Amino acid sequence: MSTELLDLSVTELAPLLERREVSPVELVRQSLARIEALEPQINAYITVTAEQAMADAAAAEQEIAAGHYRGPFHGIPVGLKDLLVTNGVRTTGGSAVLADYVPDFDATTVEKLRAAGAISTGKLGMHEFAYGVTNTNLPFGAVQNPWKLGYIPGGSSGGSGAAVAAGECSIALGSDTGGSIRIPAACCGVVGLMPTYGRVSRYGALALGWSFDHVGPLAKTVRDAALMLGVLAGYDHRDVSTVDLPAPDYTANIDGGVAGLRIGVPRNHFFENLHPEVQSAVEAAIGVLAAQGAHVVEIEVPQVELSPLVGWTIVLAEAASYHEHLLRAHPEKYDPSVRVLLEAGEAISATKYLKAQRLRTVIKESFRAAMEQCDVIATPTLPHPACPHGQETVQCGAVTEPVINALIRCTLPFDVSGQPAIALPCGFTSDGLPISLQLAGRPFDEATICRAAHTYEAATDWHIRTPPLG
Repeated sequence: MSTELLDLSVTELAPLLERREVSPVELVRQSLARIEALEPQINAYITVTAEQAMADAAAAEQEIAAGHYRGPFHGIPVGLKDLLVTNGVRTTGGSAVLADYVPDFDATTVEKLRAAGAISTGKLGMHEFAYGVTNTNLPFGAVQNPWKLGYIPGGSSGGSGAAVAAGECSIALGSDTGGSIRIPAACCGVVGLMPTYGRVSRYGALALGWSFDHVGPLAKTVRDAALMLGVLAGYDHRDVSTVDLPAPDYTANIDGGVAGLRIGVPRNHFFENLHPEVQSAVEAAIGVLAAQGAHVVEIEVPQVELSPLVGWTIVLAEAASYHEHLLRAHPEKYDPSVRVLLEAGEAISATKYLKAQRLRTVIKESFRAAMEQCDVIATPTLPHPACPHGQETVQCGAVTEPVINALIRCTLPFDVSGQPAIALPCGFTSDGLPISLQLAGRPFDEATICRAAHTYEAATDWHIRTPPLG
């Protein structure tokens, strides 16, 4: 079969692999060939594990031929954000500080994917230590947006978003502290699912802000993201933040539609100062859900505009604590833009940190009350599309704001609240850049937001478009 294999979703590839109509060896070989062809342009990978991937593909082929098919990820090429530790493969966190770090164990999420038969193609580029949204960072070079070279892929999981969009892997793992799964998904025109805080283990994931960090998938389709969440979800005694709740089959009712579902639209904060093409596309997407039978209700989330203050205070302090030893030992190896944030975090007092945590509780309560009026919250993922590398501000409506402030404005509130949220493509700008819809749900109700997102996806064709790469 042709290289069009690489543009198929996991959902489409899995039955072909199970029926032995497609060989894992051929699929992985094509994935590695595309990586070799596109990496000079995209730079999504820090480390490519070609030899190990081919060996794993040969083993998967033998297992499937012997009747030991493990499930939909058996033989699927998967990319891993380079803050997830991998046994015998360097894990850099996107930083010169850990350029030579080779762990002797796997992160829980990596363990689970390997057990499901997934094949790692390598470690994906990221903003240094996940502390940024552009991936315009050294020492591994900027990751490029496959839709428009020279533009940011979003971050911090920029390599994950770019690799999936470019077909360099079938699906990828990322992490999210202030939007780092959903921002690159939005910039790169793919699906990004941030699970509820505590749904997926963070054991073996380098921390940024431990009370905010999530691990989750970036995928071509909503169903693929739901399938991967089914593999990742569950209690882990090595991560005390995980919750001992059974994980449902997130695809069981994904085709159930949205008839009667209440879609809440919070006009305060989320719909203020938007790029006009973002405004138009997101409003149209909400209209599509309404046409599918959902009830759209206007809601308000009091105090949500304080999310950046709360988020920055807590993450600055937690990141400074996590990096204290490394920063003392190797300050010169940090990118200056990251080092200044870590040093600023050292100035956060215990009083300010605890006040921020109390205010976080207020914001959580605001979301809880708002969701008594709806089942899903719909917002833009980003108020502005991807911008060029090196651009420091963007114009959002009447407001000029720093790029990082703009790109986390709609995503960070759900890291503050810990609710699940999914980003999915809902249009393109006149310049050909992706626009994204964000759907958020009640804690541990990922199934409902996946159902709503899949319903929208099935009614549109944005997700089947591919970047104009050679």
